Amino acid sequence: MKLLFAYENPLPNAEADAEVFVTTAKYLGRHFPSSHLHAPIAAKVSREQVEALAGMALVPAKAPLHPAALRHFCAGISIVFRSEFAGADAIYTRNLWVAWMSILFGKRVVFDHYRPWPDQIPPLQYWLYWLFCHERFLGSVCHSEYTRAKYIALGVPEQKLRCIHNGFEPKRFAAPVPLADAKRLIGLAPEAKTVVYTGRVNHKKGLELVIEAAKQLPELTFLFVGSYGEGPVEAAASKVPNIRIIRWQTEATLGAYIFAADVLLIPPSLHPLAKFGSTVLPLKLFFYLGSGRPILAGNTPDAAEVLKHGETAWLCRPDCLDSLVEGLRALTQDAALASRLGEAAQAEIRNFTWSARAERIAASVQEWSAAAPVRGHWGRGQSAIWARQSGRWFKHLLRTRSWIMPSLPPSG
Repeated sequence: MKLLFAYENPLPNAEADAEVFVTTAKYLGRHFPSSHLHAPIAAKVSREQVEALAGMALVPAKAPLHPAALRHFCAGISIVFRSEFAGADAIYTRNLWVAWMSILFGKRVVFDHYRPWPDQIPPLQYWLYWLFCHERFLGSVCHSEYTRAKYIALGVPEQKLRCIHNGFEPKRFAAPVPLADAKRLIGLAPEAKTVVYTGRVNHKKGLELVIEAAKQLPELTFLFVGSYGEGPVEAAASKVPNIRIIRWQTEATLGAYIFAADVLLIPPSLHPLAKFGSTVLPLKLFFYLGSGRPILAGNTPDAAEVLKHGETAWLCRPDCLDSLVEGLRALTQDAALASRLGEAAQAEIRNFTWSARAERIAASVQEWSAAAPVRGHWGRGQSAIWARQSGRWFKHLLRTRSWIMPSLPPSG
């Protein structure tokens, strides 16, 4: 079976979605030889560089790099005229527009995405139902059970939906650095107690809660690693003496900050999932698991799929400052607890490598390819939900100018 992987953004790319898609393609391509990747090439980058990154031959997308909307449109239009498209047994994509065009032009499709689109843009619900239930739509790889449940509620057959979590690359932790040594590498005293967040530093990540916790815990040093410049979070954090803002790090330099953490932090807030809809099971969670350092996160629907409180992490009540402060004190004052959680997390990550993810996806693709078509169900109930949620969405769009409607009510 030959796949054509279709990605819509320029490569190489430091964004998490690029890492997920390209790394998945790299490992999945080993199960499907002679596959190709269709994607735009970033400026000043050679075709050979992208091919080395993806581990397969590249079909450069005939699309402008800017603006993004035009690039996505052209990538979906142009792909159907490529010889590699004609020769593929299925198109593997994370882009709904590419999936739709591929089906219209007679190709089978495998979709791979983290977003619960039926909840986030309700007017698309019937079209999504039609797309996912089409006989040439083989199946969808959902990054969480949370997202999978949203499509089941839409009426998509369960057989077409697989929850296959993301992964991490074990070789990134092949040479672990002792905690004290890692702190020296980044200019901290070995005895400093550190709380480390990595990822984008912006208002969508729940970092405002962490800033308030830092004010109550002056004995701890907080590191926000992933700043692109001066923003509202950086401005607020600059007024708190025990918070350090660190610029965005490359893969080569990020490890020092991970290994220097007494606690690795996923801000315990529902806002990334429910208010902004931009994050479901953040990729850093799997990276954190592989480090052997203790993790603190929120007891949110997505994180709780992978992390277990008191077993592989410390889970706080979402958006509760007192719960966050209590958790940070527990992990930084109880060395035995921190060590136990870190070791258990590292053992758990063996189930979440990119290689293991690709094996599960490959098995699903083969199963979907051999299965008989299955029908979905769309009745009056779905139509009523569609109308009601679409009305809410239009009001939300007019009020906020945001196309993404929260999937959950804000935490009380």
